Amino acid sequence: MQLSIENLGQIIPRKGLEIPDLKLFELPEKVLQFGTGVLLRGLPDYFIDKANKQGLFNGRVVVVKTTDSDSNAFARQDGLYTTCMKGLENESIIEENIINASISRVLRAKSDWKVILECAHNMDLKIIISNTTEVGIELVQEDINSEPPVSFPGKLLAFLYERYKAFNGSEESGMVIIPTELISENGLKLKTIILELAQWNMLDNKFIRWIEGNNTFCNSLVDRIVPGKPVEDQYRGMEKSLGYTDELLIISEVFRLWAIEGDEKVKDILSFSKADDGVVISADISKFKELKLRLLNGTHTFNSGIAFLSGFNYTRESINDKAYLAFMKKLMYIEIVNAIPLEIDVNLKNDFAAKVLDRFGNPFIDHKWLSITFQQTAKMKMRNIPLLLNHYTKQPDPPLYMSVCFAGYLLFMRSVRKSGEQYFGERDGVEYEIKDDSAGYFFNAWNNYKPQELVKIVLSNVALWEINLSDLPGFQKSVQEALLNMLSLGVFETVKKLD
Repeated sequence: MQLSIENLGQIIPRKGLEIPDLKLFELPEKVLQFGTGVLLRGLPDYFIDKANKQGLFNGRVVVVKTTDSDSNAFARQDGLYTTCMKGLENESIIEENIINASISRVLRAKSDWKVILECAHNMDLKIIISNTTEVGIELVQEDINSEPPVSFPGKLLAFLYERYKAFNGSEESGMVIIPTELISENGLKLKTIILELAQWNMLDNKFIRWIEGNNTFCNSLVDRIVPGKPVEDQYRGMEKSLGYTDELLIISEVFRLWAIEGDEKVKDILSFSKADDGVVISADISKFKELKLRLLNGTHTFNSGIAFLSGFNYTRESINDKAYLAFMKKLMYIEIVNAIPLEIDVNLKNDFAAKVLDRFGNPFIDHKWLSITFQQTAKMKMRNIPLLLNHYTKQPDPPLYMSVCFAGYLLFMRSVRKSGEQYFGERDGVEYEIKDDSAGYFFNAWNNYKPQELVKIVLSNVALWEINLSDLPGFQKSVQEALLNMLSLGVFETVKKLD
């Protein structure tokens, strides 16, 4: 039995399965969404569906599919799909299966463009959401009268111009536009592109003033791991357990965060935010960016090399080891939390850190440490060097756990073999590929310098870090000692020795 509106009544209610009420399908369309990807379905659409079921938003989503891939599954299932939330929350296992009824219809940009533009005439439609990948928010100088324009900004501008004409540029016809693409200041960047493209198309100044004065482009930050559809064997087991077939089923972690920059007017329009604490609307979302960058991404980067060399393949394995968990907690709660270069309430930092550990320990998601080492040098520079520098503004002694992690990073970057442009390290006699633009530099460094000298050479490489890290009091010596211990005792033994 395939998931659809017609078959909803045949699905047997069971614990852990949320089945939508048929009344939800009568709700008006209030959101235009560019993209059908799993992140949008697992986060914004999750919040909207939850709010509808609580009677807080009462609006559905019409989706614009911008790629050529098949979208018939949405039609076959009447837009319904299952979100299977699996993970840890406050160290307790959570498993929930939710049939999401937020999507009203999916329209193809290529074949349904006129129908999409007709949506601009719907006054109930107040919100636009997008996730067209980071490449999607780029300026393409094109005629917006094309059917459809090629770029996402071109499509958006054409839609906004149609709405402007439909409502004679009235103040109340303006929209709240929230890109979720993972780029800094995504709302501001999109608005800048829209205005430039409007000028290029020589659209009238009244329309441009309407864009600037009556539409709100919100910067936003999304954070949730949504792996998508499970592997075949796992899917078949879930299908049997649920009692129906769902071609659009997705898995997501429990943690969820959608931080949106906006004022009280935006908060009023985005009334779905009242349904879940995971939606945060604030005049400034910089603290959420900082928490994610330092405590989630920064912890990932600090640990990826040393955790992998300690013998752990997955993040959950390191969390399940008492010694390594103790090490990671001290890194986070003693050093990273205190070194975040932005004033944030300590309780908020500690709460975010606890949630990060829950996410690392998720037994349902295979998050490989080796995958996290991708471009580790660039990530270390962007995410963690600011933490290191800020540590020294608060105390003169070197950070012990950061030093050990940095030594682990240096050891991970030691190549034992080069093949063309590929570099390979070795763990317990088994090779692993070092996928890092600086792999060649470290290959030469390890082949030309002894460990203590190598630490000094790498730390003092201003071209690599934009600062001479060997000038930081005691840091060079601390990293040298940790690296020598790893080479003589072993990586994991060095970690355990710190407990």
